[in-house]
Amino acid sequence: MWGDIAIAFLLAFIITFMTTPYTIKIAPKIGAVDVPKDKRRMHKKAMPKFGGPAVILGFIVSVIYLLIVMSTEKTITLNGKEQYGMKLLGMFLGIIVISIFCVIDDIRTIKPLTKLTGQIIAAIVAVSFGIRIEDIALPFFEIAEFGEALSIIVTILWIVGVTNAINLIDGLDGLSTGISVISAISLLIIFVLNGSPMISIVLVASLAGALVGFLPFNFAPAKTFIGDTGSNFLGFSLSIISILGVAKTYTIAVIVLPLIVLGLPIFDTIWAIIRRLIKGKSIKAIFKADKGHLHHIIVSKGFSQKQAVIILYGISATFGIFAVILLDSGLWKALSFLLMVIVALGLGYKNFQEEKSDNAMYECIECKYIYNPKFGNEKAGIKPGTPFEELPNTWVCPVCGEEKNMFQIHQ
Repeated sequence: MWGDIAIAFLLAFIITFMTTPYTIKIAPKIGAVDVPKDKRRMHKKAMPKFGGPAVILGFIVSVIYLLIVMSTEKTITLNGKEQYGMKLLGMFLGIIVISIFCVIDDIRTIKPLTKLTGQIIAAIVAVSFGIRIEDIALPFFEIAEFGEALSIIVTILWIVGVTNAINLIDGLDGLSTGISVISAISLLIIFVLNGSPMISIVLVASLAGALVGFLPFNFAPAKTFIGDTGSNFLGFSLSIISILGVAKTYTIAVIVLPLIVLGLPIFDTIWAIIRRLIKGKSIKAIFKADKGHLHHIIVSKGFSQKQAVIILYGISATFGIFAVILLDSGLWKALSFLLMVIVALGLGYKNFQEEKSDNAMYECIECKYIYNPKFGNEKAGIKPGTPFEELPNTWVCPVCGEEKNMFQIHQ
């Protein structure tokens, strides 16, 4: 098993690492470039956003190679009772469908509703080939088995929901890629501990390897973005792998583990939906991008973009470790771990706030203008001695007009 995991990981890593530079060169030629047209975007120069195909290629080649080798060795059966061959075919066809929609989006930009339609079609394709959430275990209750119609609906909602969760959190250099790496590795550990089907272990190991191969080009300062093609592929793949990896032990821990591992992007998505509904007061408002995501909030608190990414990596890793401890050691030890992490984060944030004196200077990430509390901003009516935190939310950079939340502490 460990040899298969190592080969799956390394092969996906090598292919993605070698092909990503080519996607960087191709991107400008086909128009797959992210130009910062609004203040919501955190980058300030045009960036290629065609890294997704390299990740997909690394993943698919690695999976197909391992399937051929393992089928020859007869260590895996694709046409047995579980029909993993059909399920994999459904997954690959779904990836093709979602990639077609998202490649067009990366090049020309399509409406959010059109992209959602592509996600739903891809999910339906996967479900039609046998990928299903058939039952769920709840605390203090017997296993609830879904009928066929409910099983289809729940599975489609799960696939589309996780796909959008990863897509929406893709807002800073390396953020969605890194969180997906952490989620994939967490699921890999869970699958190994849980005795999950070998096919799910190969899939998640290949996904982790492809992402690690792409991360050096995507981590701050990024050379390329993964694009909607990549972020949608990540969410789609993680959602299906989590379904295939749940062994039929029917315990509450096993059923909810994928939900915990993907807790950060799922929470951010749910909060985005609620926030946009309240603010826009209509269903259409859900599809309108804003600057209220977790990474925006963290940056607005004075952290740099790289610090914000590392913080979110830490939160995502906490969810993953919590899920592993829950499976291996039980609820109380998992809760104890979570409590200690919360205390550590609280102390760390307190020290961070204490280190920020009232006279800390802040730098605009666009034009590098530095706000010095000692001098204030008299043209805007800001008196000398006014700390940055006390500036009104309507205050903007006097040089380039960037909003207050686009400033970070001047080092």
